Amino acid sequence: MIQITTADFPRQLETVRAIFREYAGSLDVDLCFQNFESELAGLPGKFAAPRGRVLLAYNGEELIGCVAMRPLDDTTCEMKRLYVRPSGRGLRAGRQLATRICDIAREAGYHRIRLDSLPTMLAALDLYASLGFAPIPAYVFNPISGAVYLERNLIRPENRPG
Repeated sequence: MIQITTADFPRQLETVRAIFREYAGSLDVDLCFQNFESELAGLPGKFAAPRGRVLLAYNGEELIGCVAMRPLDDTTCEMKRLYVRPSGRGLRAGRQLATRICDIAREAGYHRIRLDSLPTMLAALDLYASLGFAPIPAYVFNPISGAVYLERNLIRPENRPG
């Protein structure tokens, strides 16, 4: 059974840094345009509760995934760093992480949650669509050709997946 927990800073700081680095290494792009190293050095930074969050997914004692949320403005937040290790794939951990971070965003008072993704991440894009995310114009700089920008309304009941 997958367990989702909120990262405990500073106790789990190195755990979060390690899985964020693993996430970055799994991509075929350099995240320097997102000031990734500064983000790691300043954790929890913008991901700090109550307006932000870092969640960790465990299968038993094994850390298998993560996701984070940070504020963009008073009513909009951004999902970041959704990642599931190969050993955790096929367990629906990504869906559980994304669903839980959306629930936390709603509970924190956000009206919408946004994200950007790579066009090659087809499984992730299918997941986001199934959770009610829809395409929007670019809202942040992303130099990756074909970057996909998505948003989900958190306050309309009809936008809640069944």
